[in-house]
Amino acid sequence: MIRFILSFFGAIFSLVTLGVFMVALTIGGVFWMYGRDLPSHESLAQYKPPTISRIYSGEGQLIDEFAKERRLFTPADEIPDLVKQAFISAEDKNFYTHQGYDIRGIAAAGVEAIRSRGSNVRGASTITQQVMKNFLLSGDRRAERKIKEIILAARLEQTLNKEQILELYMNEIFLGQNSYGVTAAAQTYFNKTLAELAPHEAATLAAMPKAPSDYHPVREYQRLLDRRNYVLREMRENGYIDKATYENERAMPLRSVQNGDFEGFRTALPPRDYFTDEIRRQLSEDFGEGEFFTGGFTVRASIDEEMQVEAARALREALQKYDRGRGKWHGTGKTIEPAKLGDEDVWRAELAATEVPRDVDLGGRWHPAVVLGVGDQELTVGIEDGPAKGRVPRADIKWMKGSFKDNFALGDVVLVRKADEDWSLRQVPEVQGGFMAMDVNTGRVLAMQGGFSYQDSVFNRATQAQRQPGSSFKPFVYAAALDSGYSPATIVVDAPIEVNTPQGLWRPKNASNKFYGPTPLRTGIERSRNLMTIRLAQEVSMPVVAGYAERFGVYDHMGPFLANALGSEETTLYKMVAAYAMFANGGERVEPTLVDRIQDRFGKTIYRHDRRDCVDCLSDRLDPDQAPRIVTNRERVMDAITAYQLTSMMRGVVERGTASGAVNLPVPTAGKTGTTNDAKDVWFIGFTSNIVAGCYIGYDRPRPLGRGASGGGMCGPVFQSFMTEAVKKYGGGPFDIPPGGHFIKIDRFSGARLPDDASGDYVVAEYFRDGEEPIFGLTYDGGFAMGSNLPLVEEVQQAGRQVRTSTGEVTTVGPKANFGTVSSGGLY
Repeated sequence: MIRFILSFFGAIFSLVTLGVFMVALTIGGVFWMYGRDLPSHESLAQYKPPTISRIYSGEGQLIDEFAKERRLFTPADEIPDLVKQAFISAEDKNFYTHQGYDIRGIAAAGVEAIRSRGSNVRGASTITQQVMKNFLLSGDRRAERKIKEIILAARLEQTLNKEQILELYMNEIFLGQNSYGVTAAAQTYFNKTLAELAPHEAATLAAMPKAPSDYHPVREYQRLLDRRNYVLREMRENGYIDKATYENERAMPLRSVQNGDFEGFRTALPPRDYFTDEIRRQLSEDFGEGEFFTGGFTVRASIDEEMQVEAARALREALQKYDRGRGKWHGTGKTIEPAKLGDEDVWRAELAATEVPRDVDLGGRWHPAVVLGVGDQELTVGIEDGPAKGRVPRADIKWMKGSFKDNFALGDVVLVRKADEDWSLRQVPEVQGGFMAMDVNTGRVLAMQGGFSYQDSVFNRATQAQRQPGSSFKPFVYAAALDSGYSPATIVVDAPIEVNTPQGLWRPKNASNKFYGPTPLRTGIERSRNLMTIRLAQEVSMPVVAGYAERFGVYDHMGPFLANALGSEETTLYKMVAAYAMFANGGERVEPTLVDRIQDRFGKTIYRHDRRDCVDCLSDRLDPDQAPRIVTNRERVMDAITAYQLTSMMRGVVERGTASGAVNLPVPTAGKTGTTNDAKDVWFIGFTSNIVAGCYIGYDRPRPLGRGASGGGMCGPVFQSFMTEAVKKYGGGPFDIPPGGHFIKIDRFSGARLPDDASGDYVVAEYFRDGEEPIFGLTYDGGFAMGSNLPLVEEVQQAGRQVRTSTGEVTTVGPKANFGTVSSGGLY
């Protein structure tokens, strides 16, 4: 009997032992099978999570940010213990004691699943397992994935310490509202740093990982509140907060940015504009779009925020002035169904969803509005973020053709601006333009406006629009001539030209339809004489002119055609302004930049624009009023004397030439206007001793701007308005006179040499190179034939006459042609 009993229990023991062995063997086999082809966990030690690239102004203000996943990486030692404790309490209270997986948690989850017959399957993943799931595995709920998760978690615990694992988790986890990681989430929900969070706020964030969409602070307020209080209770039970703190924090209301309790961090950011978007475009090309959006760059932009506001204002004022001068209302083109206008909540919701520009501030902020009533003497509008019924008086549309009823209908979405007690109608002009200003010595772009409104059109006309520069290109022709031995006193014939081309006979003309005979170079550029420029380009040769334009970066490959001497080949405002900076700084190459410095996510500088050497910056021997020496090794693109001669001639454009009616600054200023055929594009680019700025205006699909449109008349005021403020801030002074030359007084009309004591409006002191005695009176015609009956000044105004040809047809011919009457075409 005893033997039987012993045999029985021995058999049971053997079966149990064998069973345990088989189970262990099976489990081991399963783990071996799933553990063979798992991804490497060791790469997590070098993992760099995608983080936000942020752009700061020169004053250190955050002005924009770009990211695919909005994440602000924070090292573990900078994450407050309170935040760590909240997440550990919510997700994995045994985090610091387990080896990557929690057997008790897995068992509890299994029991609960069995009891609920699969209806309540909850996760039992530790933080380490969640790291593995987020980084290396999928999120599907299958036993296979769970096994892989446990294997990898155990391996990771042997590779990284607990703080490193927690760092990965708290920077990677998604917490809703496009916020990845705890730092971004704290900013999104509370507009606070991690160090500023109270325990109940940390608990709110810790409540999110389970299901961010199910715990929205507005839509699921009570559910999130209950989950937050659960996390606070766990924190108390785990000893992280005391009872008094728990009771106090539990009684706190659930507050968030989304509920309107805090101002959102985005409200502190200015609206995205052309400047920061151009930085994005350029850095995406330089570093790759993926790296820029995920690399966590800290970008210090060259922008001067005050000057950017002035640039936007100056350009917008000019565009609006031209648009109102046309007297045509075109509106936004957006409408709201009249049936929805009866309910204020409905039309406000519809208006908020309507895509119209909201970034315009010109004489006051422009607001979207909807037409609620159209009368003879007033228009009634409902205004976004404003009164439900605003009044637009009849006097406000004096500039507009037609009445209210001719131009408006119920439901039209319009833009309005506050005007005393009433409102004033506004519209984004159809005409567009670009403006840019930069430092002539460093190439730092201080301001850039690529159109009237970025939200209306993101196309940056300062950098992307290819336009004909017209006469603003002429300085490059004159630069080539001055470097080729010509002087400001050189005489060039201003007379008609005919050129046979494959497209037919080309007859360029001056803007005045007049011809002025032999004229000094200075007067030619001051008065923007086309025919002189063509003859000069022919004398110098177009390949030489093209070489200069390419050297200055205006073109990559310029066609050596005479018409291009008048600016017929397209380029960008960005390139033209950068080229003019080299005139202003004495002929040294500068590369335009919107970025001063770029740092990677670890704070290491990976790009710095200004590579000049400040020799005395660290010296303690500098006198208080003494400036440090800055040594530059920049390439010289033109002779310093040539640059000064050209600058002096371009000062004449501003003082008595085509820009004299629009530009009048308290410091020496030089520049050049540009107007293309039919005034499809108008330009002005000018500079002082330290700032260069340029503007162009034209339709996106080029068409004539109308009679009277010119670079001096339309873009000159933009330059004047902006530079008036820029001079107040940056000052200005005389242009540096390079050594190696001397002044000689000449007659600016005839080019004749004058005595040193000569004075008067006709006298100008020109700078000539030492050792080169100028030859006065020598005339150049570019090799084009001239007639003996050349009048110096004669307007083309004689009428034609009708004659009968040999075939019997009647046609109209002009009078006997001479150099004063041949009509021509071209740019001016």
